[in-house]
Amino acid sequence: MVCFCFLVDQKRKTRSTKPVAGSCSRCGGGASVADMMTSTRFCYVPFYWKSWKAIICTFCGAILKSYR
Repeated sequence: MVCFCFLVDQKRKTRSTKPVAGSCSRCGGGASVADMMTSTRFCYVPFYWKSWKAIICTFCGAILKSYR
């Protein structure tokens, strides 16, 4: 069962971003709207994809709001 944990992982990728008015509540950096894509892989072979939008900080990378 321990080996199974290392065979499955998730990778989050940013596809495109657009600047948006506002700032990050954590670091004070600028914010942007991003099209995100999450892929779940088993033995390095992706078998599930999910696309979603999020407002992220351009400085620290924190997800401020997600629209899944």
